[in-house]
Amino acid sequence: MVRKYSGVAIALHWIIALGILVNLMLPNIWEVAGDENVRPLIDAHKSIGVTVLGLAVMRLLWRLTHTPPALPASYKPWEVKASHAAHWALYAFIFAMPLTGWIMDSAWKDAATHPMQWFGLFEWPRIGMVMNLDEVTKKTVHDSFGEAHELLGWALWALFALHVIGALKHQFLDGEKELQRMMP
Repeated sequence: MVRKYSGVAIALHWIIALGILVNLMLPNIWEVAGDENVRPLIDAHKSIGVTVLGLAVMRLLWRLTHTPPALPASYKPWEVKASHAAHWALYAFIFAMPLTGWIMDSAWKDAATHPMQWFGLFEWPRIGMVMNLDEVTKKTVHDSFGEAHELLGWALWALFALHVIGALKHQFLDGEKELQRMMP
């Protein structure tokens, strides 16, 4: 019998994963999209990012209040530790990525004159404390959090690859029903 995650955990996992993958790809698209298409892509990136942040809060609360299924008994102790470390690192990234982006966006020199819209439906607030910094500090915050956001993105690609490789290794090399644990 396959020990599966709950339906809520599975839904949040895949929705967040899709949002993250789209957002990791969007910067590569807007570099070649042409000037007239860049702003809508950046706005979509921001909207997806804050959505991922909200879903991450829900996912973490669900995880803290619902015990996930036990890992298969065949896992070696180091694999169990690596799995737990990778999962908590993924949680850290799904919070760090949108937060660094939100801080960077709040420090953008034109933030006050260009409101951020959530998928064009309503204005998403920027972080007032950051927007109210003096211009020199704001530029430093914008640039440093922008760099952190980009570096986190590259690190997240690596962590994502490890996560997928680990799942595929357990599924196809070890013969565990790993993928079925997170499938609807």
